Amino acid sequence: MRETFGEKVFKVMLDAGFTCPNRDGKIATGGCTFCSARGSGDFAGSRRDDLVTQFAKIRDLQHQKWPEAKYIGYFQAYTNTYAPVEELREYYEVILQQPGVVGLSIATRPDCLPDNVIEYLAELNQRTYLWVEMGLQTVHEETSTLINRAHDTQCYLDAVAKLRKHNIRTCAHIIYGLPGETHEMMLETGRAVSQMDVQGIKIHLLHLMRKTPMVKQYEAGLLRFLEKDEYVKLIVDTLEILPPEMIVHRLTGDAPRDLLIGPMWSLKKWEVLNAFDAELKARDTWQGKKWKASEGV
Repeated sequence: MRETFGEKVFKVMLDAGFTCPNRDGKIATGGCTFCSARGSGDFAGSRRDDLVTQFAKIRDLQHQKWPEAKYIGYFQAYTNTYAPVEELREYYEVILQQPGVVGLSIATRPDCLPDNVIEYLAELNQRTYLWVEMGLQTVHEETSTLINRAHDTQCYLDAVAKLRKHNIRTCAHIIYGLPGETHEMMLETGRAVSQMDVQGIKIHLLHLMRKTPMVKQYEAGLLRFLEKDEYVKLIVDTLEILPPEMIVHRLTGDAPRDLLIGPMWSLKKWEVLNAFDAELKARDTWQGKKWKASEGV
């Protein structure tokens, strides 16, 4: 960001009031079992405020940490292309008009990118610094069914192809620690992303939060929390097989302390990040050390 824009850039997290076709019955109901009541936008602005007010509040809060910066408007909560194009245009353009905004990041589902939305995103991509973020979570269809993702991996690959046809930067979200997945299964998801035409990846540690459908799966014994050392090794294993030019947007996530059931070690984020550094040094390894391009993904 500093190379591109000359200074620090941070995301301003927004809740534009969308819902999700996996919640409202169009595709399924209940949502993904890990997803919080706020549609994974627990640190976004309040939908009780209009977008400009949200933007100002979150921006000013972030400025306490980073006094000098430019901004990316991050449409984070729920599915942010799940509306008519005219409505999307209204939301996105008002944020682009805010002083200091250099781009947008739009979180969505791969099954919510009809052709007219793709055309508008392509137009935006000509005018601003744009990322589209999509939740893959896993390449394993049995896990997808268990977490009620409600789309298959091919749907995801098709959406990536549609976005990349217009050179739109695409970021894949994956989750490590999903019910029933082994180390090798998780690494298989990371390996699949390494071969996709995506420019960024967000790796999330599964956070079990109160009032999510996954709590019942946890109580039924379907979920085991990853240990810190286990997760650290998994992350470094993944970094080694990612292309060196792929932008790693996230290595672990945050969850509100009052909602988190586990793993509780995740709350000490700097300890976790430092552990990644220590493991990289101990192995004398780096992102891309074991990456090889292959065909057919």
